[in-house]
Amino acid sequence: MLCQSLIDDLKSQPRKWLITGVAGFIGSNILEELLKFNQEVIGLDNFTTGSLGNLDDVQNSVSENQWNNFRFIKGSILDIECCRTVCDGVDYVLHHAALGSVPRSIADPIKTNANNIDGFLNILVAAKDAKVKRFVYAASSSTYGDHSDLPKIESRIGNPLSPYAVTKLVNELYANVFSSIYGIETIGLRYFNVFGKHQSPDGAYAAVIPKWIAALIAGDTVYINGDGETSRDFCYVENVIQANILAATAKKFGAINQIYNVAVGDQTTLRHLYELIVSTLELSIELPPKKIEFKDFRSGDVRHSLADIKKARALLGYKKPIKVEVGISKTISWYLDKLKKCDVCEKN
Repeated sequence: MLCQSLIDDLKSQPRKWLITGVAGFIGSNILEELLKFNQEVIGLDNFTTGSLGNLDDVQNSVSENQWNNFRFIKGSILDIECCRTVCDGVDYVLHHAALGSVPRSIADPIKTNANNIDGFLNILVAAKDAKVKRFVYAASSSTYGDHSDLPKIESRIGNPLSPYAVTKLVNELYANVFSSIYGIETIGLRYFNVFGKHQSPDGAYAAVIPKWIAALIAGDTVYINGDGETSRDFCYVENVIQANILAATAKKFGAINQIYNVAVGDQTTLRHLYELIVSTLELSIELPPKKIEFKDFRSGDVRHSLADIKKARALLGYKKPIKVEVGISKTISWYLDKLKKCDVCEKN
């Protein structure tokens, strides 16, 4: 997805990167890609939502020399001194440490606020003081709130519908103010329903795609919130990796201190997503009898979401995002491979 000239540049001139939330779903995927480009990476995580298993998977996917370019620090973004330590000497910060999930934020707004606003401010201040070249952070499509227009355009947002959405909007406001006052270069990436390998199906706040894959394989009930016609712009994680590297290295005039949608620019209903996962799984395995149950609409959720990605294309060079069908196939292949490895381990 990255142009060959950028890949060659990365490999010939390694930079020093910091990834917060490095053991999480998105952070570990970005780590793997950067190490394959022979980059030097510092990773910060406290394992609140991240997993040591994700880091093990990355280590198994890269060479020994590449893995030796990675230094892990266990710590929290709520600790300002820890933030200062990990930012020291860094070229680029890719900030992904946060408490995700709209339902989680509704259940515990105080903890969500602490991690997503206080923690964000800590790492932003530390990056500013360390004079990093650029601060790229995970924003969210939840910022569009009750603005009903489709597709979603970066300049038009509504009122937040959840505490989580409030925190992500505040992140954008802080980044903008810091760019104006202190001159730190920032870029916010509004993710739309990211999925892919390393995404856990476990826990009360697990995302829909890994939960459904795990439930279908196990013969458990698949729960769909609403009538199944709710739609999302599901974005495979490789698109997010592309966007992060492009954002960190962007040189085009006007590209810096901006917000960008990171998505595919397409809509998939929950009902169609379910059918897609089932049909893809059935190409590889025989599924147990399927059980499906429709539940009430979830508080804080929007009905439809669709991103306009023209801005990212024009200013970042974001191109050829992987479509949901291809992403689901890649994701399911990864989950089935993990299951096979687990079976082998249990037998041994």
